[in-house]
Amino acid sequence: MQTFRFLLTPNFAMMSAASAIEPLRAANYISGETLYEPLYVSGSGGPVSSSCGAYFDTQPMGDHQEDVENLFVIAGGNPFALEIDEISAQLRRLDRHGTLIGGISGGAVVLARAGLLKNRRFTVHWEHMEALREEFPMLTPEKRLFVLDRDRATCAGGVAPLDMMYALIQARHGLELATEVSNWFIHTHVRPAEDEQRLIDSDGIMLHPKVLVAIRLMEDHIAEPLSLEQLARICGISPRQLQRHFHSDLDRSVVQHYLRIRLSKAEELLRQSRLSITEIAFATGFASQSNFARAFRNAYGESPSQRRAEG
Repeated sequence: MQTFRFLLTPNFAMMSAASAIEPLRAANYISGETLYEPLYVSGSGGPVSSSCGAYFDTQPMGDHQEDVENLFVIAGGNPFALEIDEISAQLRRLDRHGTLIGGISGGAVVLARAGLLKNRRFTVHWEHMEALREEFPMLTPEKRLFVLDRDRATCAGGVAPLDMMYALIQARHGLELATEVSNWFIHTHVRPAEDEQRLIDSDGIMLHPKVLVAIRLMEDHIAEPLSLEQLARICGISPRQLQRHFHSDLDRSVVQHYLRIRLSKAEELLRQSRLSITEIAFATGFASQSNFARAFRNAYGESPSQRRAEG
């Protein structure tokens, strides 16, 4: 039997938690054996509320640390606002003892702040990638569903933990059991680790492939925005054609959509990072704080400082 401890943080993502825990339960049921034992812990124990208001009763994280084989941190909401001093030292202690330590959804943010992602490949929920890069410029999160690197296992949120758990079950108990677990949840397409976390950024609208490529380029070049000509050249079409596709699919120009992406990232950094407003302006491709403030007010109806004060 292999134990999996899930460290639940306040307002943890319930979908992510269920996607990580349920495959282990199903593996036990299908095999007729207790292959996995899930345990729920927190810094000091007691009830921990999830994103939907339901809660788990947890044990103190420090109990029986010598028996911990695997520990996954599950975080949702704004993981940058979590107080983690209480658990960081315990996570580092587990690391020294050889525990496999993972992060689910925003869990990698907690691991980064505990100093556990140096020289490790990892991923995190796409919403937190830019803020994590800004706080830890030496770390490079990968845009994958999940990453398994030696004694680290990280994945995005939502249903990405399903795919990661299938990979872990397959590694330990073989493809047949992993496939049966997948079928149990009617998850007929197990995605590989290298699949991207997002296909489109369009409120559910089907996009032309060239628009999709351009949006991905925009998201990868926020601090130093590409020009329309550069975007079009990389996409393999003319600037005029790219403009036409954006107007057709999104009812806005390339420049307007690029600005929207940059301001959305700036708004996220205002909420989730400790960067100054000037630093955020430069990190999202604005030449000055005044230009940034003007564009932000036009988009959101309030100044960057007002948005930050709201938390």
